[in-house]
Order: sequence, then C-alpha cells, then structure tokens
Amino acid sequence: MFNKCIVTVSAGLMLFCIPLSAVFSATAPVAAEQVPGLVEAAARKHIERWADAAGLSEPQVAVTVVPGTRPLAACGQGVTVQGADTRLPSRMRFLAICNGAGGWRYEFIVRAQVSARIAVMASELAAGKVLADEDVLLERHDISNIADSISDPADAVGMSGKRTLRAGEILRKGLLSAPTVVKRGEPVRIVARREQIEVSMAGEALDAGARGDTVRVRNANGMVIRARVTGAATVEPVSAPVTANSPSE
Repeated sequence: MFNKCIVTVSAGLMLFCIPLSAVFSATAPVAAEQVPGLVEAAARKHIERWADAAGLSEPQVAVTVVPGTRPLAACGQGVTVQGADTRLPSRMRFLAICNGAGGWRYEFIVRAQVSARIAVMASELAAGKVLADEDVLLERHDISNIADSISDPADAVGMSGKRTLRAGEILRKGLLSAPTVVKRGEPVRIVARREQIEVSMAGEALDAGARGDTVRVRNANGMVIRARVTGAATVEPVSAPVTANSPSE
C-alpha cells in the first residue's frame, strides 16, 4: 500500500523521507519523550504521501502511536524512523532506530484512521452488469482497512461487478472486472482512424476480449489481424494481417 522510506531526524527535528536503500547520517540528539512524536510524524507523512499518490479526494488522517511496555531512552546520535509494515493504516509497524554505538531499536504499533471521498454504489446492480455514471456516487468513508478503494468514479464506470453490488457499498478494485464486450465467433466492426479519416469494415472475432484487450479478428477480405477492443463489438487494428500459417491462428 505504501512505498517504504526512512524518516531521518536532523537539527531542529526536521523530517526527511528518503529511500530505504539510501545511505544517510544524522547527529541531532533526541530525548526519550520525543521518540513517539517522531514516529507519529513519520507515520503521518507516510500516509499523506500515499494519499497524494493514490489521488484520494479530500483525505483526512488521524494517527495514534500505541505505547509500548519497554522503557524508552534518549539518543545522542540521531534517530531514524522506518516503516516495517504499512499495508493497512489501521495497524502499521514502525521502527525507531538510534544510530551509532550503544544505540537502540524500538518497534511501535501505529494506528491511523483515514477517510476520503470515494466511489460507492448508488443502487443495487446485479453481477456482470456494466456500471454507468448514474450507478456511482462519491461519499466520505473510513478506508483505514481498505487497500483498494476507488477515488475516481471514472475508474469504475464501464467495469462490471464480480457479484451483486449493493446500494451504498464501497467500490473496491477487487470487486470489479472488465466485462467481455467482444465474443468469439461473433461479428465485430473494425474501425481504423488516421487524423480526420475513419474507415470501417465488418469482421469476425476469433477471440473474446474486454475493453483494451488485443484479439484476433478476421476481416471481410478473409485476412486475420490483431485488433484492440474499443467497445461493444468494436475493435481497432493494431497490426498487419496474420498469415494463414501463423502459429497465432
């Protein structure tokens, strides 16, 4: 869910997020009571970076660091905070590491609550039915335990549910699949476009495919071409004709 990084503490308690593979050093001393705050700041920064990359709409984040039983200690040679398990915001693990000889290493449980405006079902839709614009709404929901929510309704429109989707249900990528819009053995329309010119002809699909898939099509001249599915029973050519003795036949 999140890209791993290390948050390094430098003078003035500034936070820098750098890749785990990077080489770094920090020398600012850190008091024991400051360590949970650094972990919280690192976790919040981590989530906010993910929310931005995921394109979440109006995200709101609350972060809680769970107190451990092991006494904390000061660090005179700088502290780094590293995400150990950040797959779900509701339960993450972070490591705080005191660098240098005599340093220490603590593990913290961090619980975050993340809400955002995400795609939900406006009404019930049977399995296999294709979602239209009117089927999808944007509502604010807690997604702390959801790793595959959908932020943009356009990403759901045109997909179909693997099962019946209920009104008000949060749409998840794992619930959706691209429907088959070209069926093997059925007629298709082959549309070729170049600049302002459009040419179309009839054909027969030799493979089934969803929107965006590449399938084999036999055109009206009997030649087999590879074509990209662009819509219901509609394709566009992406290759030269396939010869009759081609292995792809």
